[in-house]
Amino acid sequence: MTQSKIRPWIINALVAAMYVVLCLGPAAFSLASGAIQFRVSEGLNHLAVFNRKYIWGIVAGVILFDAFGPGASLLNVLFGGGQSLLALLVLTWLAPKLKTVWQRMLLNIVLFTVSMFMIALMITMMSSGVAFWPTYLTTALSELIIMSITAPIMYSLDRVLHFSDRIQ
Repeated sequence: MTQSKIRPWIINALVAAMYVVLCLGPAAFSLASGAIQFRVSEGLNHLAVFNRKYIWGIVAGVILFDAFGPGASLLNVLFGGGQSLLALLVLTWLAPKLKTVWQRMLLNIVLFTVSMFMIALMITMMSSGVAFWPTYLTTALSELIIMSITAPIMYSLDRVLHFSDRIQ
């Protein structure tokens, strides 16, 4: 393999590792899984706005944390990884139609917020007596908040780091 073929693999491995590490802080306070999910690592979803090649590192990070973090289960891996992959694939399909980075980030926020129905469905399947709609409301609201907070941070970081160029 040439350096140009290895580089995306290494960058995606680093993104996956950062996702897991950024989940550990909220996990210590039970905020990385369940009906309220305040995962700072969700901000890494915005990397796909800059270059779709980041999708694999993001999804790998989600799968790793869901497989080995608090609340680890096969359902968590399937629904968590599936939700991220679905939202990111729809993003890469729709994003080229949008002119500005901010429009793509807003689309990303909407896609991840709406797709939290998959996580709410998983939680209601795994927990008896948990209602879908209140769970969807809290998970979607959590996602909306964290993705909205991290969007300007990722935008500012991109101005310095040029995310699209890093993974080429």
